[in-house]
Amino acid sequence: MPFGGGTVNLFPQRNKYLENWRFLVLYILIALIFGFFLFRLFDIQILQGEDFIAQADANRTTTIYDYSVRGTIYDRNGYVLAQNVPSYDVVVIPAYLPDDEGDIQRIFRELSELIDIPITTGGADEDVVRSFTPCYNDLGISEIVYIATTNWPYQATGVQCDVSKEVAMTVMEKAADWPGIEIEITPVRQYPTGSLTAEIIGFLGPIPAALEDYYVEQGFVLNRDKVGYAGVEQSLNDILSGKNGTRTIEVNVSGEEIRNLEEPIDPIPGNDVYLTIDTRLQSIAQEALLAQMDEYNFYKGYTTVNSGVVIAMIPKTGEVLALVSIPTYENNRMEKYIPGYYYEQLAADPQRPLFNQAISSELPPGSVYKMAPALGILNEGVVTPEYEINDPGLITILEKYYENDPGTPRQYVCWDRNGHGMVNFMWGVAWSCDVYWYKVGGGYEDEVPGNGLGIWRMGEYARAIGYGITTGIELPGEADGLIPDPTWKRTTLGENWSIGDTYIATMGQGYVLATPLQVVNSIATIANGGKLMNITLVNRVTEPDGTIIQELEPSWKWDITTDPVINVYEGNQATGELKTVEPWVIELANEAMRLVVTDGTAETEFAGDPYNSAGKTGTAEYCDDVAQEKDICKSGLWPAHAWYVGYAPWDNPEIAVVAFVYNGDEGSTIAGPIVRKVIDAYFEMKAADTANTP
Repeated sequence: MPFGGGTVNLFPQRNKYLENWRFLVLYILIALIFGFFLFRLFDIQILQGEDFIAQADANRTTTIYDYSVRGTIYDRNGYVLAQNVPSYDVVVIPAYLPDDEGDIQRIFRELSELIDIPITTGGADEDVVRSFTPCYNDLGISEIVYIATTNWPYQATGVQCDVSKEVAMTVMEKAADWPGIEIEITPVRQYPTGSLTAEIIGFLGPIPAALEDYYVEQGFVLNRDKVGYAGVEQSLNDILSGKNGTRTIEVNVSGEEIRNLEEPIDPIPGNDVYLTIDTRLQSIAQEALLAQMDEYNFYKGYTTVNSGVVIAMIPKTGEVLALVSIPTYENNRMEKYIPGYYYEQLAADPQRPLFNQAISSELPPGSVYKMAPALGILNEGVVTPEYEINDPGLITILEKYYENDPGTPRQYVCWDRNGHGMVNFMWGVAWSCDVYWYKVGGGYEDEVPGNGLGIWRMGEYARAIGYGITTGIELPGEADGLIPDPTWKRTTLGENWSIGDTYIATMGQGYVLATPLQVVNSIATIANGGKLMNITLVNRVTEPDGTIIQELEPSWKWDITTDPVINVYEGNQATGELKTVEPWVIELANEAMRLVVTDGTAETEFAGDPYNSAGKTGTAEYCDDVAQEKDICKSGLWPAHAWYVGYAPWDNPEIAVVAFVYNGDEGSTIAGPIVRKVIDAYFEMKAADTANTP
């Protein structure tokens, strides 16, 4: 019994056992915790030691990329087409701002008044922070500084780019009062000729997401460096861009630079490029096209044409002197960044101003294509040059799609419904007599027995002069056109070929498609005696000091008079043998195109021509998506494109020019005058240059 309020322990052994157990558990827990930390120490120092050392090194080192200078683009005469100009950018380095919050707000307030950017816009959500682009955002100064402080406090972050020189001078003068606010000078691309050469030069833009890995490997800096988006800025980007310089430095925990860890590598400037373009002729070609379209629209009383192409080249070298695609765009609006609203406006335009129609539009070439079968019918002996074929203005054939098809009568008409009467090769070209070409292309009763030239052999001669293949011009997006044949039609449309398909193909219509550049190159091949030249825009490439590192050496894919590139056919089967084109065939084709100008379809437009030109007219019916949307595809009254391609002098060509006007109707009256103006201007400039040469 207890005495004096004390307590008697009735189970002393049990309490002692529990106390020992508690100590044991405590010892085990301590051992486990100690073991865990010991294992982590072993893991960190031994198993992952090298990884953590590398990570620590990475955290204390960083690479700074110094700007390389992009090369300048000139025309053939040294006129600047693309250059770098200084951009004065207001930047902030948060780590250098004053410690006193009152001083910071004073700087923000005064800077806001100077550059007209609000001090704050009320904060920035996560998406805005993630997509933040220095200079090009809708944030206030406080938000920009907050993002920069959080991510890169010792690096300059753009607040407003490309300020005036006066604003830049004010910021520099206030350097003592505005610590942390500086002016950074960066290069910005400028295009002195703007929309005149936009389709050739292109523009720059930020590195596309899909190509980030590629450009990072090349030393480009994401969200800073720009790359070519179109034109030669894109296709020659590797030549123009140069290589950024690098500095590997050690930084402290705040990102402040401490010292260089390696010898700095200086940036390598990009090379300069001299194009084959003559800006003077480019301007004249564009003005001629625009003036002709305006005149035609005035004649019609409403806007019916607003799209076209003019290309001028030197047949003997393949150099492009002018390349005009209308509508175009103003690439100077892309010099600092690509405005979303402007790009969307261009992309939504049904006339596709961002689309280089000179090299990318696949169009029915119309009668300018007749020069391909012209070579074929003479070289294959389908007819002799003197052989006359009757053109009554209209013929009827039985359209057949398979061997035992009884056929369906179908009429084929000449553009001159009265007919041309008896027509030989020379006048078939000069008058562009459709019935003549129907008959020699696909055959007609006893007049041209069998299948005439036939679609298979026709395709051989078309390819021989450049149709159906790209030219290799130094521009992105070149199309290869289409030379159709029975196999293509079966596999693509699931239909058989008919004689009518051959008739229409001979006219450069139906399924035949070509780019304007292919058209001028095909005629230049004939004018050049059979040499299919490699087309080029690049005259030479130089280092910044002028040292030439690449110079144009004219070359050709083949000479059809010496290189056997044409498959020999027996019926519809290729034998495996190859043949050339007889030189006399080329000579006669040239004479026929001279007759087009002196006594044929271009006689009126080239009356008094002092430069002895030759050429071929073309009027190509079409019914594309645009025409269908406008509901102008009427049976027998389809709309038509206008073509003309010419060269001069016809017997020793210095220049070849093609003009194409979308929905321009008749080639001779709409496209012909454009070519005439460009050819005349070329020789006038040549005379002036000669007179001014010492």
